[in-house]
Amino acid sequence: MRIALASYRSKEHSGGQGVYVRNLSRELVALGHQVEVFSGQPYPVLDPGVRFTPVPSLDLYRADDPFRRPHWREFRSGIDVFEYAAMCTAGFPEPRTFGMRLSRLLRDRIGDFDILHDNQTLAPGLLALERRGLPLLTTIHHPISRDRRLELDAATGWARVSKRRWYGFVQMQRRVARRSSHVLTVSRVSAQDIAADFGVPRDRMRIVPVGVDIDRFRPPAAPRVPGRIVAVMSADVPLKGMSVLVDALAALPRESWSELVVVGAPSDATEKRFAEAGLVDRVHFRSGISDAELAALIGSAQLQVIPSLYEGFSIPAVEAMACATPVVASDVGALPELLADDVGQLVPAGDAAALAAGMAHVLSAPREAARMGAAGRARAASTYSWSAVARATADVYAEVVAAGQGSARPVPRPQQKEQQR
Repeated sequence: MRIALASYRSKEHSGGQGVYVRNLSRELVALGHQVEVFSGQPYPVLDPGVRFTPVPSLDLYRADDPFRRPHWREFRSGIDVFEYAAMCTAGFPEPRTFGMRLSRLLRDRIGDFDILHDNQTLAPGLLALERRGLPLLTTIHHPISRDRRLELDAATGWARVSKRRWYGFVQMQRRVARRSSHVLTVSRVSAQDIAADFGVPRDRMRIVPVGVDIDRFRPPAAPRVPGRIVAVMSADVPLKGMSVLVDALAALPRESWSELVVVGAPSDATEKRFAEAGLVDRVHFRSGISDAELAALIGSAQLQVIPSLYEGFSIPAVEAMACATPVVASDVGALPELLADDVGQLVPAGDAAALAAGMAHVLSAPREAARMGAAGRARAASTYSWSAVARATADVYAEVVAAGQGSARPVPRPQQKEQQR
């Protein structure tokens, strides 16, 4: 099968989009499929055999220069002008403008592919390609409306106004999701949330989990570092629950843990909270590490903590399971599904005292920790390997292509109220 795999950005480390694109594309090629990835910046790291076509944007949100002001020579089209203008008015235009650029890029290449797989762009430009005859499958890891709700609840004053404007793209994603004939998601909880927040009928959705590289993420050969706790976050936003983790660590007996290593960059607010809690000497942040370094770090820890207030899935959870590292996590979103049957320790979301108690229990009970780790490794190998994920995804591709060949069903249209937005 000839597959176009599209992602408006593909951050290499500690971000679900880039991890998903790299691993899925590699395993699809291993199954004999042809895969060409289309992505804006940051570009993905891909494996041999996977083709790549960049879809360059103005890259307005690059890590080393966020909200930058491009030189006038960088503007190449009206799409670039629109993208910059939207940023200047506090919007986030990347998904929409990626869809515009991809639609232009692929409109003369429709016959080159059997299917277009969109990785959570949810832009009108991709629906335009479907109307031209290219079967479309859209992955929604979870509805971004959940992020929006939590960030607005945490914001006040002008910051709340700014956040509301930033998340304006969620309305576009909701409209596109409702018009999408085929949606792929990663857990039962995500499917329920997509139906509730985006209004997508359940019969249009299929569930295939995100995977883990079980050969790279594996139990460590060396002894674990006593008292080391690891947390992995793609971004330091309220959804990830870092403020809860700070309070939990402050309540944890100091003799029970030695250090927290956070994979990701802290916000100013998080750094301030750690300083106020007197924990800066025990907390270290690491960014931009390789998969091998990440696997070694997770495998060196006595536990991995996931204090999130919501997770549609959790790549860090399955990476820890693959490393046989015990997990202490909030009981929200897909985490109870991933850590069912005592694979992990679940605590009430947002409850710092309960999180501290859960971590203390795992750190003080080595036999129980080893049992949890072994059970997690077994589940990761049997259910969440990327080869299994690729096979299941290819089955969904075949279903989507067959539906396009055997039915003239039009792309679903939103209700009249939605059209007027």
